[in-house]
Amino acid sequence: MKRFKIEQSDQEFYTSHSGLALVGLGVNRFTALVSALAKAVPSDDVISHGDVIKSYCGILAQAKSDFVAVEQYRDDDFFRESLGNSHVPSEGTMRQRMDENAARFLPVVSWSSIEFLENSKAPLTPLATGHISLDIDGFVMDNSGSKKEKVTPTYRKVDGYLALPAYLGAEGWLVNLHLLSGSQHPQKEFISYIRETLARVRQFCSTKLLVRADSAHDSMDNLVELSRHRKVDWIIKWNPRKQDCGAWTKRAFETGTVTTPRPGKRVAIFSVKEKHDVTDENGDKQTLTLRRVMRVTERTIDKKGQPLLVPDIELEGWWNSLNVTDEEVIELYKGHALCEQYHAEIKTDMDLERLPSGKFATNQLVMACGALVYNILRFIGQICLVTNKGIIRHEAKRRRLKTVIQELIYFAGRLIATGRRLKLRFSRHVRAHAETFARMYEKLAYG
Repeated sequence: MKRFKIEQSDQEFYTSHSGLALVGLGVNRFTALVSALAKAVPSDDVISHGDVIKSYCGILAQAKSDFVAVEQYRDDDFFRESLGNSHVPSEGTMRQRMDENAARFLPVVSWSSIEFLENSKAPLTPLATGHISLDIDGFVMDNSGSKKEKVTPTYRKVDGYLALPAYLGAEGWLVNLHLLSGSQHPQKEFISYIRETLARVRQFCSTKLLVRADSAHDSMDNLVELSRHRKVDWIIKWNPRKQDCGAWTKRAFETGTVTTPRPGKRVAIFSVKEKHDVTDENGDKQTLTLRRVMRVTERTIDKKGQPLLVPDIELEGWWNSLNVTDEEVIELYKGHALCEQYHAEIKTDMDLERLPSGKFATNQLVMACGALVYNILRFIGQICLVTNKGIIRHEAKRRRLKTVIQELIYFAGRLIATGRRLKLRFSRHVRAHAETFARMYEKLAYG
């Protein structure tokens, strides 16, 4: 094997993260982030607020969440030019600026995610019923071993935060994301969260929605609130809360549709309708009729063929407002499980599980930046890596953010300055990547 001679150029400029050019276009062309930040917090600092937030988004797009990561880009001309910055802040400047202005930056950065989805005309794939899914599901962020503000014990038995995201469509667009104290129950202040989320979605989506949530949100207040909104249906997992399994089992196998998937296992499905007296916002009383799909599973033999001394009874239920069969309701709710993959992309692919600041407000701002970058990376993945077959061999409806980062963000190129123009040149052996990159750049730059 031949040995390489290691050299360093004095003139040529190479970059390992050409994909930041796409992220920079996504931020600058499809959002009013820079002007909105300047208006929200007027400043005459040499390094603008926009430079600070865009620089942090730039390192987040490379799955780097620590403020110190920005130091390696201080003299990186491509990093600065690709994000449209005048300057790249130091770690200290970035941390200080975000700490001081977190509360005022937060609504601006948070709304930029919706601006991007609206202006980029993000694709929305409907369900079989014609609804666009809106999945709400909290997850734990493990920050144990730290003394960060509001890090408290969570239901996962670790110290950390609770994140409450809302994902729209089969693509999983992130339309809202609240960071909460780890010990806070997700149902607390959930009504205001629903209203905020639906208002955000209606900014760019007028199609009927199907809100899906787990049993943490089994509350009559939620059902009443959702019933007030036009073109909104829901499926919320029922929490049995010390129900009499024996009585439900008897009723299920007497009145329900019973199937036997295998020897020793019986499944009964049926619906119940309940009337509840509720009070609306004006104080007027009304009667609300609610439907709950029930499923009772009885196992007398486990899946390995071992007979059980006592039958294992599993009781499940789903509140819903749909006019479909019981089996279709259960099938529609199964799609809610995709949230676990979206959670993993935020926590692992973007390295946002352990947040970088000791201040809670700053960490909220970090998560808002994460939501913006998440949507931009998702958009790049949908356009480049789902519809284009020259890069990825197997077909898919959606690509993980990790794949987008590996294939397009960390795409090496050479930066060439000629006259007053900048060129980004790629190697001759990556033709498929280069052609796909060029098409994506054209789409983001010129529509």
